[in-house]
Amino acid sequence: MDQLVENVGSDPGREQRVLTATGGSPWLLEVEDLHVHFVTTRGVVRAVEGISYTVRPGEIVALVGESGCGKSVSSLAIMRLLAKPAGRVVAGRILFEGRNLLELSDEQMREIRGRDIAMIFQEPMTSLNPVLTIGFQIMEPLLIHLGMDMKTARARAHELLKMVGIPDAERRLDQYPHQFSGGMRQRVMIAIGLACNPKLIIADEPTTALDVTIQAQILKLMQDLSRDLGIAMVVITHNLGIVARYADRVNVMYAAKMTEQATARELFAKPCHPYTAGLLRSVPRLDRARGVKLETIDGMPPNLLDPPEGCRFAPRCLAQVPESLCAQPPLVEVGPGHYSACVRAREMARVGPEGLGLARASAAVAVTKQVDRSEPIMSVRGLKTHFEVATGLKALSGGRGVVRAVDGISFDVYRGETLGLVGESGCGKTTVGRTLLRLDNPTEGQITFHGKDVTRASGEQLKQYRRQIQVIFQDPYSSLNPRMTIGEIIAEPMLVYKLQPDRKSAREKVTELLTQVGLFDYMAQRYPHELSGGQRQRVGIARALAMQPSFIVCDEPVSALDVSIQAQIINLLEDLQQKLGLTYLFIAHDLAVVRHISDRVIVMYLGRAMEIADRDALYETPLHPYTKALLDAVPIPDPLIEAQREYRVLGGEVPSPLNPPQGCVFHTRCPWASEECTKVVPELREIEPGHFAACIKV
Repeated sequence: MDQLVENVGSDPGREQRVLTATGGSPWLLEVEDLHVHFVTTRGVVRAVEGISYTVRPGEIVALVGESGCGKSVSSLAIMRLLAKPAGRVVAGRILFEGRNLLELSDEQMREIRGRDIAMIFQEPMTSLNPVLTIGFQIMEPLLIHLGMDMKTARARAHELLKMVGIPDAERRLDQYPHQFSGGMRQRVMIAIGLACNPKLIIADEPTTALDVTIQAQILKLMQDLSRDLGIAMVVITHNLGIVARYADRVNVMYAAKMTEQATARELFAKPCHPYTAGLLRSVPRLDRARGVKLETIDGMPPNLLDPPEGCRFAPRCLAQVPESLCAQPPLVEVGPGHYSACVRAREMARVGPEGLGLARASAAVAVTKQVDRSEPIMSVRGLKTHFEVATGLKALSGGRGVVRAVDGISFDVYRGETLGLVGESGCGKTTVGRTLLRLDNPTEGQITFHGKDVTRASGEQLKQYRRQIQVIFQDPYSSLNPRMTIGEIIAEPMLVYKLQPDRKSAREKVTELLTQVGLFDYMAQRYPHELSGGQRQRVGIARALAMQPSFIVCDEPVSALDVSIQAQIINLLEDLQQKLGLTYLFIAHDLAVVRHISDRVIVMYLGRAMEIADRDALYETPLHPYTKALLDAVPIPDPLIEAQREYRVLGGEVPSPLNPPQGCVFHTRCPWASEECTKVVPELREIEPGHFAACIKV
């Protein structure tokens, strides 16, 4: 075997790797002209059409694009896990170490799958067997592929759990998946993937369901393993910040086709396809203060049951020319190792996206906010929301524990303001929103709305309060009745509250609301499953507006959406706020989105407020160590900036709200913690005008 010494990093700071060539080729994986079709009752879905890409040993290659573009399907084709008989590879080759995986028998493929090629799926809870211990699930590939005995396999499983950062590994081998947190389960999936020392790991959205700090831990772990053990990785993601921080090379897909390929550094600095440029402009950035609207990619991807003949992106492209409507442009080399499938690719490489008129005038329009700070529209004082739950074996004898979901939080929200609420999963963000909506009853504290105490409101007072305060949920599909048309869903609350005199007036109002949120009036006759994710979220917004509210709780309203659709919804929320004078409580874990849309921000941790400040002050001069850790964990979609950033990954996980730490709840993970922090519960103090922090060290 020859050895190739080559710098495959996306920036000069990446160390050189020793790449082992197999059979005279530098590539570990070669996907050549892959076509995947799914046969359905409505026709043939062309899920992947003619994509090609390569992966070197020890390299991290990213596969990015909007939902439905074929990223995950292509990875399932590599693993030979396509659902049969509907899914099938109709053309192409997948070479792994020179062998065509598509020509192997099922038995030969089973030997490779798990041993040489491992896959980490998006949702670990559905990938782990709930009735088998974690230890056995890690040991299983060792027993099957490597022929280890039980004792040796258990020792190796223990070693793997320690390698992926799970404490008390020996005891946790005998636990079950439900006894692990989301971050821990994802670590277990990585341990299973690493069990047989694979040569390639395919990670399909490995951190989508994880908090930003846990995400940083997992990705840093995977990057270190790739470097230390020489494992190649294909990372499938829509998070461009992750791509900028960790990827060596990037493949961009759109509507089943490959649109652009380049090193990460080259792609971010000089995109040569209008779709890539649009994606990069749509992303809110942590390092940029709000002052302009987000740019968007208008329209939707084409239907893969009947895709257009020419360029798939042409209907949404601002740089469209007649030639792009005639035939699908091939990938052409516009620079060393940089390929683009656009008829204007070479022109774009020369003059940049701006030279083709891809920068919109709307991007230069400053966002101005009118916030009335004379009197808060809502005041919350000392809010506590606790839940009694059955705990462990005590549940059999009636034993109960108390989850302190919200444990004493106070804040004001002013008319016309967007108040951001951020923190890791389990910190109590959603419970605050549900308590304000009175979907959960507060244990202690006071909620005042328009000067009236609504903490214990009931009957007619509660009904009128709920009309004025509405909610936009995280998952628009599960919050819409699948048996009702869109028109019926939006009209129902107006008729219940008698906001419209009759059904005819309600239908007219539905048409007005659909237009207001950027949908067509004929969509009133459709059902939720007939709309895209972004369209369903617009329906959720229209339903909230139907009640003519003054206050809306936005509970993760864009976390389930693609980057370009996310930008459309954020801009829509901002436009509606300006036109209707709405006030938002914006709950999210994406700190870049929160920076863009919020005026002030509350940072929560384990039921308590750690820091409250104006948006720009919080992001530029965070005072609390937890806020600093959150901001450090967020990758910025620019490889040059990421290469120069110094960030430290926050260790550990959020403690259980059933048994929170004594003293400061953050002290178990805090780099500043002292003995005093284990005894004293810090009060939220005003350190600077309008800037509050709960830390004795500040």
